[in-house]
Amino acid sequence: MLRRGRPYGRGRGGKAPEHPDSSEAARRAGLLLLSRRDYACAELAAKLAAAGYAPAVAAEAVVALQEERLLDDARFLDNFVRAHAGRGQGPGRIRQELGQLGFTAATVDEALAGGPDFTALCREVRARKFGAQPPASWAERGRQGRFLQYRGFSSDDIRLATGQDPDISEDHTE
Repeated sequence: MLRRGRPYGRGRGGKAPEHPDSSEAARRAGLLLLSRRDYACAELAAKLAAAGYAPAVAAEAVVALQEERLLDDARFLDNFVRAHAGRGQGPGRIRQELGQLGFTAATVDEALAGGPDFTALCREVRARKFGAQPPASWAERGRQGRFLQYRGFSSDDIRLATGQDPDISEDHTE
C-alpha cells in the first residue's frame, strides 16, 4: 500500500507487506525506496525490516540490489560527503552523521579525504554568514568560531577562516 508516496511504512500507519518472506517483494520495495534517494546498505536493510520484511529477506534483497549495482556504499558516501559539504557542513559533523549510519571510522576518513578542501569551505561559510571582513574583536571571533564549530569544522580551519593565521598576521615580522 502506498500512502502519499510512502511504501509499506508500518511505523507510519501503513499495513504490513503482503509477502513478508518474499525476497522479490522486498527487492521491489527496496527499489521503490531507492527511486527517491540513495541509501547505505545497512540503512536500506533496516528500512525494509521496519516495513515488515524478515531480516534475512531484507538482507537478501540488499545483496540482490548490490549485485545489480543499484546499491553501493562507496557511491552513497561520495554523494553524502559532497551534499553535506555543499550545505556548508564541516568534516566533524559529516563524520558524526556517517558514524550514526553505521560506517567505520576508516571508511568515513577515506570518504572525507576524497571530499572538498574543508579549509576553503570554512572560509567560504564564514564569509557567506558574516561578510568578507575578518572579525575585528575577540568577542566577534568567538561568536564566529562557535558558529563554525557547530557546523563541524576543526579548530585549525576556524583559526584560518577568522584571520588568526600566523603566516598572514600583520604583526608577523621576518
